[in-house]
Amino acid sequence: MSIEKFGLYLVITNPATSYERCAEDAVRAGLRYIQLRMKHRTRGEVLEKALNLRDITRSSNTRFIVNDDPQLAMESGADGVHLGQSDMPLPLARKKFPKLSILGLSTHSEQQAAAAESLAPDYCGVGPIFATPTKEVPDPELGIQRAGKIIQKAPFTTVAIGGINADNLAEVLQNGALNFSVVRYVCHAQQPYDAIMRLQEIWTRIHGESNTPNS
Repeated sequence: MSIEKFGLYLVITNPATSYERCAEDAVRAGLRYIQLRMKHRTRGEVLEKALNLRDITRSSNTRFIVNDDPQLAMESGADGVHLGQSDMPLPLARKKFPKLSILGLSTHSEQQAAAAESLAPDYCGVGPIFATPTKEVPDPELGIQRAGKIIQKAPFTTVAIGGINADNLAEVLQNGALNFSVVRYVCHAQQPYDAIMRLQEIWTRIHGESNTPNS
């Protein structure tokens, strides 16, 4: 399994602007991944947004992921699906939906991260680093150092997640995180592109990498 370094993985949830605006700004900024995460909406509403975001990302280098639902991900033409610990098991999703080229998995402990090795996910989320209100029943926070140790041991691509923003990102990266996910810092912004670029500039300063925005 190869390990990717790309910086921000944007999860789009309840944006202050619109799902489409956040996706457009993510593509403009050259982000590697965006994920559509819509809770408490009808399947039709989620599919409509997924099709819109697929259109926005289609001719770009930005990979489009749908949260939780591999069937909907396939119907929308998404690149992949992100699965939680209580969603469809990753091996079953891989078997039933071979057209999905990317399968991500949430992990919340050392045990879950170790168990993920045999599943060969394309990436794993590791968190929550800090307490976050984006989940109705949140998992216990790992903290910066514990999450960093999990990430450093992982033989696959990882994405630190949970309460990360411009104020704490540098410390998260300095303690081992290679990539990171953000929801509120970007989605609550009136200028999502500016928020994305602030985060990517911090990541570039720590890791010496740069993303080239899509033309």
